[in-house]
Amino acid sequence: MGAGVMKSGGGGGKRRRRNRRSSQPMSEINVTPFVDVMLVLLIIFMVAAPLLTVGVPVELPKTAANPLPGEQEEPLTITIDANLGITIMTTPVAAEDLIPKLRAVAAERESDRVYLRADGAIPYEAVVQVMGALNAGGFSDVGLVTDVGGPALDGTDAGGTDN
Repeated sequence: MGAGVMKSGGGGGKRRRRNRRSSQPMSEINVTPFVDVMLVLLIIFMVAAPLLTVGVPVELPKTAANPLPGEQEEPLTITIDANLGITIMTTPVAAEDLIPKLRAVAAERESDRVYLRADGAIPYEAVVQVMGALNAGGFSDVGLVTDVGGPALDGTDAGGTDN
């Protein structure tokens, strides 16, 4: 059951010497540099991926709705925080400047899709006013962002258990 070492090149014990003049090109691929580059790229993407999300913290309401399918263009996100502050992507905007900024953004975008994120504790009136501003700014396709796992109208939660 012992492991042994086997000599390459046959059983004669002769060593073959390569003649420098008649040596053939190496036909093996060295994958070590390729693996090194892939590992570095993996680490870079693992570090960078969490930084790509919208960074305005809000407490989203929970619903039983399914998420929307993905798009080609990065979606425009409008956020209303608990203090009724309005943010376009990561840029805070005053309420009176919202419609002109939205018109400028709409002129540069292909899609009129916009996602509205609003804190669950703010009044419904504030959400509807921002939705009206979105429509006046040229965005007619508004999606409301919520967290999954909330209660459904039939008295069950997303896990399927009764309340």
